[in-house]
Parts: sequence; structure tokens; C-alpha cells
Amino acid sequence: MTAWFVTGTDTEVGKTLIAAALVHRLRERHPRVVGMKPIAAGSMQLPDGSIGNEDVAALRAASSVDVPPNLMNPYLLNAPVSPHIAAKKEGVLIDIRQIVDAFHALQERADAVIVEGAGGFRVPITDTIDGADLAQALGLPVILVVGLRLGCLNHAMLSAESIQARGLRLAGWVANRIAPDMPEQAANLEWLARRLDAPCLGDVPWLPTPDARVAAQHLRLPAPH
Repeated sequence: MTAWFVTGTDTEVGKTLIAAALVHRLRERHPRVVGMKPIAAGSMQLPDGSIGNEDVAALRAASSVDVPPNLMNPYLLNAPVSPHIAAKKEGVLIDIRQIVDAFHALQERADAVIVEGAGGFRVPITDTIDGADLAQALGLPVILVVGLRLGCLNHAMLSAESIQARGLRLAGWVANRIAPDMPEQAANLEWLARRLDAPCLGDVPWLPTPDARVAAQHLRLPAPH
């Protein structure tokens, strides 16, 4: 069984794009690969007319295994806000044990699983638990998506320190060039490569139209664990 937990330096840094791209890369090695989004905040009408979440739909499209929706996405919240706020407004009690059980069920159905967290690593899930607690409960090595924009160096270092403080292994990080006009991108990447105690798994260029298959061409998989 191969699995990783994908988190980001912040929201809107391309976590879903990278998570789906990792699913595509894993499909080159394994016949049964699935993406998981335990908590998705923000529902919408999908092209097929159903109500769902855009990130979950992207992971499902990348996956090679068809699994029940409640396993791929145990919690779908309507409002596109922090999960703890959306859940409280909707009267939903998020239970990490239910997420862990869903993950274990996916383990039985797939050879590899990519779990995408919500927002940044410490995003609140309830008033008392956050994304770090979820990652810790799953016990998976972490892949950090660094959205290259002003402030990313600080966010990357704080995220890496938080991951390690929870006793989790930072399996690698991915640079995602989300701000094409950001100055000194090469210098920022060079600094991150020196300071982050984990390998760089890829440098994904600015994609005007995000495409997981294209992004996958710029990634390599972490070392087995």
C-alpha cells in the first residue's frame, strides 16, 4: 500500500492540481490508484448536473478506481469557507475517525491513495482540531505544495516545521508557479532547495488552464515508504 498526504503552504496554491497529477504519475506504476479529499468546502453544480465539489471531481477524474462518494469525500460542505465555519453553520460534526475509516476502506480497494487536505496544514476543521490533527491521525508522509508567490518562503518553512513537529515525515515538496509575474522565482527556488529538509519533487510551470496530466510531466514520485 502506497499513500501520501498532500498539503499546501496556503489555500489556492494548486493542491488539487498537484494531487491529481500525483495520481496520474502513480497510475504509471499501479493499476488501482485513487484520490481522496476528506473534507471539501464549497459545493456547486457539476457539468453532469449533479451537486458536488470541483476538487473532488478533479481527483475522481484522475483516479483509475471508481469508489463510493462517501469514501472519496466523507464530508462535503456547501460554503466555500474554512471547514470549521462551514460545518458549524450546516450543523455538521466532523469526526476524524470517520475519515480514517474511509481511508482504510480505500486502502482495501486501491494500490495507492493520494489524500488531499483542505487549505493549509493548520486549517481549522472544528473548534478543537485542525488539518495537522487529521494528517497525524492518518499517519502518512506529507507532500508540501509550495505556491510560488510573495510570502512563500516564510509559509514553506513554517509549514515544514509544523509537519515535523507533529512527528510526520516531509516526503518532498513541489514548487507550483501560480504567480507568473513574481520576481526572482529562480532565487526563491534555490533558497527553498537549500533550506527544506526534503527533496523537491517537481517544478510545475504556470499553466493558464490547469491540467493534471500536463502537471504530472513535471513531477517525480517520492521515495517508497
